[in-house]
Amino acid sequence: MDLAFLNPLCARPGPWASVYADTSRHTESTANDRRLEAQAAVRSLMAQGADEATCRAVQSAVEGLGDDRSFPGRAFFATEGEVVLDPPLLTAPPGDQACWGTLPRIAPLVELNSGELVCLVAYIDRKGADFELRGPDGARFTDGVTGHAWPLHRTPTGDWSERHFQNKVENTWQQNAALTAEAIAAHQQETRADVVILVGGERERRAVYEQLPQQVGARTVESPHGGRAAGADTRLLDEDVRGTMAAFEHRRVAEDLERFEAARHADGERRTAAEGVPGLVEAAREHRIAELLVQPEGADLHRTVWVGPDPDQLAVRRSDLPYLGERHPEPARADDALLRSAAATGAEALAVPPQGAPAGGLGALLRWA
Repeated sequence: MDLAFLNPLCARPGPWASVYADTSRHTESTANDRRLEAQAAVRSLMAQGADEATCRAVQSAVEGLGDDRSFPGRAFFATEGEVVLDPPLLTAPPGDQACWGTLPRIAPLVELNSGELVCLVAYIDRKGADFELRGPDGARFTDGVTGHAWPLHRTPTGDWSERHFQNKVENTWQQNAALTAEAIAAHQQETRADVVILVGGERERRAVYEQLPQQVGARTVESPHGGRAAGADTRLLDEDVRGTMAAFEHRRVAEDLERFEAARHADGERRTAAEGVPGLVEAAREHRIAELLVQPEGADLHRTVWVGPDPDQLAVRRSDLPYLGERHPEPARADDALLRSAAATGAEALAVPPQGAPAGGLGALLRWA
């Protein structure tokens, strides 16, 4: 998971109200249910010491969901009477949750939004391609590519005089395939799409695929369903997209755990992995974390660390914070504190299963040893 979207939370000192709302249930009384859920969240927050202005902001935001069916859940992070961030959830949370604390309760996002991938779908024909981006925020068409318009179609005659024309048709197809492959590669790099799916006729897909750069081809698959023409059926394509993204996420988790296992047993400068709260805190302060690995059931997630308003102000012992410029440190959960620091330094996070997970449930792949 790219944590850049959490940066607005890193820039504010808090304290924070964090609310996770389940929007997967829909009945005739959904609007009234939202009001009751909002009131319950406010009661919980006020009992934990939240201020009235922030509670009002949260209540308005939760009630404002109404009968929203775009996602199975949504999180709200508010401070000083303002909802600062309200990311959608790809998985419904296990019941509505409301927390008030020094840091925003961001750790559940890693599990609830695991598989938060971006897919670039290229609808290809002999003229070029249309591009569609599918991600956590929905789907949208972006710029496509148009190649040479003539000649594109062969003639049925077998007369020898037509051979030159037929060759020109073949050349046009190949040129357009090359232009399309170049545009797909550029768009993938620009959007940082995790997966690319080629849609269209078999010959057109294959011609484009064969001209993709190796690093793009490695994350590209072909689908025989759907097409560029208006009215093309996309139902089976939707299934292909979901299946491809799930397979990619599974492979990515396995590969990162293999890298972690190799790095944790390496010697000296090759040991580019860390686990255990003390080692992770040190790596976070030094901006060495490239990817934080989180096993949601790990015991270390609940450990208390000490923090200041700056993401770099993070320590295992309270007495260490004055040396980092904070004379009034506050306690916080290790998972939330490490994720805040990781987000502020451009790191990523990944939810991992128990098998092969870091000791205690928290680990990291490091930028350097």
